[in-house]
Amino acid sequence: MDIQTTIAEAIIAELKRQAEVSEHGLTVEAGEPGFVTIDGRVNLDELIMVIEGALAGGP
Repeated sequence: MDIQTTIAEAIIAELKRQAEVSEHGLTVEAGEPGFVTIDGRVNLDELIMVIEGALAGGP
């Protein structure tokens, strides 16, 4: 798996996690490879931490 795939998967997983716990009605659809549809507020700090972890090779 290359780094771009790892980062993309981490981003999508984090967005879906945020959508599950969101009180602001965040929705995430990632049906088509290479594209994601996001509607609502995203916590950028949490998203950045996930990207950093993916780059560092974390879980």
